[in-house]
Amino acid sequence: MDVYCVKHDFQPTETLMKKLMWLLRVIGGIQLVLGLGYLLAPGVFLAAMGHSVPETDIYYPLAMLAARFLAYGIVLVYISRTPRQHRLWMDIMVLIQALDLGAGIFYTVSGVVPLALSGFPMFNALWIMLLLVWWRPKTVSSDAIGNAQTAA
Repeated sequence: MDVYCVKHDFQPTETLMKKLMWLLRVIGGIQLVLGLGYLLAPGVFLAAMGHSVPETDIYYPLAMLAARFLAYGIVLVYISRTPRQHRLWMDIMVLIQALDLGAGIFYTVSGVVPLALSGFPMFNALWIMLLLVWWRPKTVSSDAIGNAQTAA
C-alpha cells in the first residue's frame, strides 16, 4: 500500500487502476499513430485528415513533432504497467491536451480552421483530459509522506 493510502485510509480500487492502465495504453497508441503518420508520410497523413498539404520544407519540423509523439506514446504505454508511480507523466499529458484544446478553439473561432477539421481533435483532447484528471492517482505533500511513514 502506498503512502497516500496509509495517510488517508484509502485503497484505490483495482477496477480504477485497470481503467487507468487501459486509458494510458489507448492514449499512448493514439500518440504512436500520430507520430508514425507525421514521420513516415506527413503530406498523405495531413491530406487524409482533410488539411492542406504543406510545402515539403515543413516535413522536417513535422518529423521533429513526430519524434515527440512517438516518445510520449512509448512512455505512456510503458507507465501503464504501474500508473500510480507516474502521475507527473499524466499531468503533463493533461497540459498537452489543454494546450491542444485551447489552440483548437482559438484557430476555429478565428476562422483559420473549420470546425469540421478541429472538432474531432478537440473532442479527443477533452475526453483525454477529463479521464486522466478523474482517474489519475492523487498527490500527497512531502509533509504527509513523512507523517505517514512515521505512523507506519
